[in-house]
Amino acid sequence: MNVWIAVAVTAVGCYAVKLAGLLVPAGVLERPLVRRLAALLPVALLAALTAQQTFADGHTLVLDARAAGLGAAAVALVLRAPFLLVVAAAVVVTAGMRAMGV
Repeated sequence: MNVWIAVAVTAVGCYAVKLAGLLVPAGVLERPLVRRLAALLPVALLAALTAQQTFADGHTLVLDARAAGLGAAAVALVLRAPFLLVVAAAVVVTAGMRAMGV
């Protein structure tokens, strides 16, 4: 029963956020600061999620195979590799490190 309450509260919250976004006047959305924040916020949130999933295990900081995979992906990005190659490099390095017991 508690799960359904959480689902209902989440659905109402998502609807409220969407409604709040629709009620914002168009003049506010045209401001340069708002446009810049709208462009940069998704990147910042994705970076924070990636860092949290890579370097955290509960409440502790860890450096394991996931960090090596992220490093391999970063190198592939710097070398301007295609996206699928970036993902493949991260997967191969992470799996290799875990296979070696790191």
